[in-house]
Amino acid sequence: MGAVANPCATITPSGIEIIVGLPHLARGALLERAVALRAPVLISANCLSRWRKADGWRDWTGWRTSTLANVADLASIDLDSAGYTMTVAYNGMPWSIDDYMALAASYPFRRVASADYCCEVECAHDREEVRDRISRTIATNRECHARAVDLGIRERFMPVLQGRTPDDYLRCLDKLDDLILPGTVVGIGSMCRRPIHGPEGLIAIVERLSRDFPIGARLHAFGVKGDALPYLAPFAHWVASIDSQAYGIAARHDAHRRGVRKTDFLVADHLERWYRQQCARTASPSRLLPEADEAVPPSPGPVDPWEDAITLARQQIRDLIESGDLDHDEITAGWVEAWAADLFNERREAA
Repeated sequence: MGAVANPCATITPSGIEIIVGLPHLARGALLERAVALRAPVLISANCLSRWRKADGWRDWTGWRTSTLANVADLASIDLDSAGYTMTVAYNGMPWSIDDYMALAASYPFRRVASADYCCEVECAHDREEVRDRISRTIATNRECHARAVDLGIRERFMPVLQGRTPDDYLRCLDKLDDLILPGTVVGIGSMCRRPIHGPEGLIAIVERLSRDFPIGARLHAFGVKGDALPYLAPFAHWVASIDSQAYGIAARHDAHRRGVRKTDFLVADHLERWYRQQCARTASPSRLLPEADEAVPPSPGPVDPWEDAITLARQQIRDLIESGDLDHDEITAGWVEAWAADLFNERREAA
């Protein structure tokens, strides 16, 4: 298929860039279509992973970077750490921060997202776990940033914010403010399963961050649904881009409905249809959400002495993780309880 003009450049755009998520970089219809559309592309680290299956388990054995030789004709390519997939499929990242940042430095990616800990319900089942994962995300941002500086790719580093509520994201932003320079694009994660509306919806988070975002920095929203674009238009001066791989789901449904194989040719047709549709949406009139309901006040903290000790122990551990004095993978339920027991006993002795 011959090259065609980028449809996002042929309309009056909002300024929000539409990035296509690709599941792999193998030569074929899918990659060729992205090249023909001159679409910017995002891949996850997982699509460059090498795995070995032994004793019924899949073990990560390093990076398979040979397919990066196929991407020279792409408009641009960004790298994501695959945090959600790794959490759900493997209960954590199978590679180290050093491994990931070595991959980031192996090719001139336009942007390299920090490793992060997603906060979707599938990954974080309660508020304590959400708070733990925010602290871990703060720590991994700092680790990845330090490696990016060492590797000479600081200008390509993209910090990533995590959370569940608007205040969660704001707290993460406050803790990482010193890493965000003018011109930095900052990712916001845990978006792909999030509704547009509501007190924890996409727009509530974007609006809250917009009030305190560092001057000169812009935002990238991971996995945002295309129907959110008209609501994002009022923020287009600082929302740099969104990405999605939603076309793959549509292709799977289409193949199932028609009783045909889900080939790369079929998926490529859905990719082009999706991309053109999203580009057209950037030219749609802005839409405003209805007035939000008054926020529900937070529930009071624990009053039981043991629960209070657990809460304090978790917070102290998070503080140490965020400051870099404790490794972000070292939180265990047993350790939290032992820490809380020390606090509980100290308070009882002091009473």
